[in-house]
Amino acid sequence: MASDRAGTDAATAAAGPAPGGLGGPRVLVPVLVLLATVVAVSSSVGAPLIPAVADAYDAPLHVAQWSLTMPLLVGAVATPVLGRLGDGSHRRAVALSVLGVVVLGGVLTALPLSLGWLLTGRGLQGFGLGLMPMLIATAREALPPDRARRTIAALSITVVSGVGLGYPIAGALATYGGVTLAFAVGAGICAVALLAGALVLPKASPAPARRFDLPGALLLGAGLAGAIVTLSEGENWGWSSPRVLLVSAGSVLALVAWAVVALRTRAPLIDLRLARGRLPAAGHVSVLLTSLANYLLLGSVPILVQTPVSSGYGFGASGLVAGLVLLPFSLAGMVAGPISRRLGERWGPRLVLPLGALLMGASLVLLAVARGHLWMLAVITAVAGLGISTVFAAAPNLVVAAVPPRETGSAMALNQVLRYAGFAVGSALTATVLAAVTPAGGELPAEVGYTVIGLLGAGLSVVTAVLVWLLPGRAAAQPPSVAPRASGETVRA
Repeated sequence: MASDRAGTDAATAAAGPAPGGLGGPRVLVPVLVLLATVVAVSSSVGAPLIPAVADAYDAPLHVAQWSLTMPLLVGAVATPVLGRLGDGSHRRAVALSVLGVVVLGGVLTALPLSLGWLLTGRGLQGFGLGLMPMLIATAREALPPDRARRTIAALSITVVSGVGLGYPIAGALATYGGVTLAFAVGAGICAVALLAGALVLPKASPAPARRFDLPGALLLGAGLAGAIVTLSEGENWGWSSPRVLLVSAGSVLALVAWAVVALRTRAPLIDLRLARGRLPAAGHVSVLLTSLANYLLLGSVPILVQTPVSSGYGFGASGLVAGLVLLPFSLAGMVAGPISRRLGERWGPRLVLPLGALLMGASLVLLAVARGHLWMLAVITAVAGLGISTVFAAAPNLVVAAVPPRETGSAMALNQVLRYAGFAVGSALTATVLAAVTPAGGELPAEVGYTVIGLLGAGLSVVTAVLVWLLPGRAAAQPPSVAPRASGETVRA
């Protein structure tokens, strides 16, 4: 029976896309990468636009920062929900519906409405981040094992390569046409992606329906939202204020309750049992902490570049220049992805993942001590791109290798939740640090805030490298495979 199932799974993987999409792997792979890139760009392109949003809506920087934090927070909550709704035969319909929501969000951001409507649109765009587990599950199911492994790695680094390429374009549009034009062009690109997905995405293989874990979804959403709000508003509310204490305590209780529910539910929103074992633990830890460190850098560098020269440390540059400073982040990420994949095949993830974390840490050390020139900031973002892409290319295969094919979506949902939660926390923490060093009645943060951000992120990166070195042990000496496994067999480190 087990061998029959293994043979069926292997034949399905090698057969190419199921009915419902146009073309074979040659068409499917680029469309999957396009969709991942578009949703990554639309959700995170707010980074170089934060000062422009603050000016356009006459809002403080920490409030404008929500134009970046909001989609990341929504993405963290939506990812497991959409992963479950997209299980089995409903995957194509769910993916296209999500793309439609992303387009609607783009329309709201492009209209000359209030800041509240802008943030609502940005939140709707965050739903697109929940597509990633479905895209990875599609690749694993519709492509041969070797090509599936390469495609999964490519999808994992689109968060790096896509956002970096979108930054200078968004910065240029905002500089010469305003914030609404930048978001309007993004909405148009999302509409093109929706059309491509409708034409090419295949139908998934039939699978038994599983009960939707509504309590888990509500508890996880409340817990993550409470944590991000606490970090974002704690400085303004007062860290010892009743509001902060109440929201933070409620967040902790909600997350603990969610974990208890997930472990006791037969079909939880995210099966935490799939995270057991050293291999998946290393993949999840590396993604969470490196994502947090990454957005400490991405959330602060555009603000630093656009800070007026009168501050004594800023460059007074435009949004276009801020986007160009971030371009090396993307270019280095595209180079690092294939290289890290080859290094992983040769040396195993136990060396590759700590290397990526240390590169991320090196970029943040440079931010703390050597940020006096624009060209140096470009070097810093390039090093960060190398580091984050190295981690993102290696970590998912650790997670995928430890679960049977049918659990790919659920296992990757946790990994993606941790990724986007790290992004959102990093963005919120950036705003908190800069708000904390802004003098009372002043509009600009003190320069020491960037030193604190750099040292904090570097410390997190070193902790990540140590943990990822220790967790896999000898079990990670050989690179994992995404080949289907017989009868639900899993790898345990």
